[in-house]
Amino acid sequence: MQSLRSAILDSADRPAGLLSALGLTESRTDVAATWVSAAYRGIALLWPLVLLAKICVSALLHIPLGFAAASGAGWLAVGLAVILLDLIILALPRLRVFGGLLPHVQTWVLLPLVILSGVAFSLWLALGQAGDEVGGWLTLTATFCIALLVTGIVGDRRLLAFGYVLGALLVPTLLHGDFIHAGLLVSCLSVMALATMRQAIADRDRALDDRRRDLQVQRSDRLLQDYERSGRGWFWETDRNGCISYVSETLVATMGASSTTLIGRPITDMICHGDRQQGDGERTLGFHLSARSGFADIAVRAAMTQDERWWSISGQPIFNEYGQFHGFRGSGTDLTEMRRSQAEVVRLAQYDSLTGLANRVQMLRSLEQAVTSVRGQPGDCSLLMLDLDRFKYVNDTLGHPAGDALLRQVSQRLQRVVGDQGLVGRQGGDEFKILLPGRVEHAALVQLADIIIASLSQPYSIEGSRVVIGVSIGISSCPIDGVTADALIRNADLALYAAKGDGRGIHRFYSPEMHADAEDRRQLEEDLRQALASDALHLVYQPVVNARTEQITGYEALLRWEHPVRGAISPNIFIPIAEDTGLIAQIGEWVLRTACQDAAGWTDGARVAVNVSPIQFANPAFPSTVMNVLASTQLAPERLELEITESVFLNDNDGTDAMFARLKSLGVRLALDDFGTGYSSLGYLKKAPFDKIKIDQSFVRGAAIKGSRNSAIIKAIVSLAEALGMDTTAEGAETQDELDLIRQLGCSHIQGYIYGRPILGIDIMARQTGVKVIAQSDGFRSSRPERKSMLRTISVHHDGQVYGARVRNISATGALVEGLWNVPEGTRFAIELAEGQLVQATARWSKDDRMGVEFDEGIDLVTLRTSAVPRALAS
Repeated sequence: MQSLRSAILDSADRPAGLLSALGLTESRTDVAATWVSAAYRGIALLWPLVLLAKICVSALLHIPLGFAAASGAGWLAVGLAVILLDLIILALPRLRVFGGLLPHVQTWVLLPLVILSGVAFSLWLALGQAGDEVGGWLTLTATFCIALLVTGIVGDRRLLAFGYVLGALLVPTLLHGDFIHAGLLVSCLSVMALATMRQAIADRDRALDDRRRDLQVQRSDRLLQDYERSGRGWFWETDRNGCISYVSETLVATMGASSTTLIGRPITDMICHGDRQQGDGERTLGFHLSARSGFADIAVRAAMTQDERWWSISGQPIFNEYGQFHGFRGSGTDLTEMRRSQAEVVRLAQYDSLTGLANRVQMLRSLEQAVTSVRGQPGDCSLLMLDLDRFKYVNDTLGHPAGDALLRQVSQRLQRVVGDQGLVGRQGGDEFKILLPGRVEHAALVQLADIIIASLSQPYSIEGSRVVIGVSIGISSCPIDGVTADALIRNADLALYAAKGDGRGIHRFYSPEMHADAEDRRQLEEDLRQALASDALHLVYQPVVNARTEQITGYEALLRWEHPVRGAISPNIFIPIAEDTGLIAQIGEWVLRTACQDAAGWTDGARVAVNVSPIQFANPAFPSTVMNVLASTQLAPERLELEITESVFLNDNDGTDAMFARLKSLGVRLALDDFGTGYSSLGYLKKAPFDKIKIDQSFVRGAAIKGSRNSAIIKAIVSLAEALGMDTTAEGAETQDELDLIRQLGCSHIQGYIYGRPILGIDIMARQTGVKVIAQSDGFRSSRPERKSMLRTISVHHDGQVYGARVRNISATGALVEGLWNVPEGTRFAIELAEGQLVQATARWSKDDRMGVEFDEGIDLVTLRTSAVPRALAS
């Protein structure tokens, strides 16, 4: 009551609020027009009871007086007015026009009619009453009863009841004018006013609640619609038979169907039959639907979509208040992207992100499975370890993006070659692995390795540049070379090191001796670092002689290393180690500076030639280094000749041309070294500003031997150089017949042991007299077979025993072998140079652990370089 009183007082303080609460003005809290119209139509349906009660009451009150007495014209007119007003009240709310009015307008239309109805009925009874006191009280009682009936009919439309009571009691009060009628009027109106106000406040609160609920429902609808439109989820509903009765339009659009095609179909038609590996969501969902039990987050695969999609479905059964099952209602979310993300995570965990090949983890897991023991026996498999040759040079010159593009092309070629024979993986950097499960014959492994080397050695096109690389391969097999994954990896890696040490671009099979070779290489690497730090390296200079005048025109600086324990180490051994370990740049700069400093003291003005590694050439700061060296040593630029190999053109690009231009602008001479042994075409000679072409010693040695084609190659190179205005230097001349041939073919310069071995810089100073020194040729008259330097493990068979040894250099007729001590001269051997290649030989000399052997029959050195090492010692 206190809250009601406060509401009334608040409404009284605000007349506009009071009228709004009574429904007499438009307000945002009005009850909906349709609801008010329905209430007024209900009043109209019951209003005939009011009219009938009025007629009956009037008739009963007039019987004692007689109808004749009550048949005055006024009484009849008022009675007709009562009937007419009531007929209007019961007919008006039924009209469509009335229903279209606003709620407060409807109230304003009906309220006067109800008031007039009460006034007319009271006046009608007053005109027909007897005039005594009893008649007055009967009339008042009848009026009050009809008012109560009207109050009951109008229900919560209390304002209408208040208006009727006001009209019905106003006439008796005015006619009699006594305190009783006045008190009754005031009492009734007070009660009605209180009831009306209370009902008005209740209506307003209900309107506020309804509006609040409507807003909440609208907000919920908008949120659900936004949720559906966002694609994060959707809703569905089924009937008691499991058929779809509602499904979100978002899902319908995703499925490319229409809602009409889905409504009425079983919800299980939207789901593919699953399997155990995929979670069997269709079976799980079917179980919950048949059991009428709730479920949550069941993963299912969509059956009616164009692409593969996954959903997570949740639902709850629907029961009415009597416990009857009406179906299911639930929601769903799209799991497709999440599943794709999970698949991507799995892929990244097992595959290399750059090349798409199996990564280190997957390769190790696959290798471990391949070597897993089956019935007590290790599994058969083969492992190939690959390392790209000259890849670092590509990365340094063209940049990492180009290196990544090259790795992708390499991986594609590997996959094409290997196919479904095995698993190709990337170990990291420029290293790859190939796992071949099962037993693979040795010949098949050789063939596969040769095909891989040939395929990867073909040119690549990277960002408009032509790139040529190579590959070295090490091979190990299970169970011959190990029965564990670690053993196979270690041994294949050792074989790979052997392949790189034997010249690269080849393959090697693992043999137990490789452990000693690997340790030897590791120790050499450590000793080389110490030698560089302690200035233990030195230079020697080999003269370059004018072929016509035999004057020494210059010297080539050659790097030498005198090991404190092993003695002289060949550059063919320690230079590759320096390249692999990154020491070559530091060594190259030291050689350049030392050679220029020595040459600055020569009095005859001879040139000095310095070899430039591809790594030095790729360094953009190299021209600045050359300029600083020339400035610090005061050597004239034209006296410095930089010898550059063909390998710098393997990655022919604008950077290469720019480097040549910068070097040439310094005034130094440029020589193309080892011409004809690389992989490049002759096209670069059109634009590279070379001053000289150096003919590789592999063409010079043996050129005078009958049947050799080398003389034709030398002649072609000389003709090419003369046409381009370049000098030529023939390297490696050792015999008089080679010297005569070189002169006959037109070479402008000669370099080789025929004019002396390399000497120290101090010896050059001692020989100089200020004029060009004439060189004296000194050598064998005729050529001997070509010799190759190498470090190869061999097996020596003698009197049923097998001994391990190493070949240091070899020719077609003999070899230098070390590892066997004090072998008597004339001892016969069977030497296994390669697997399956056994030659008979005789010891011609021996000193300590070295001996020279002569083969009974000549061998093919080309075939030997590409053959596998022997396995005799492994057994």
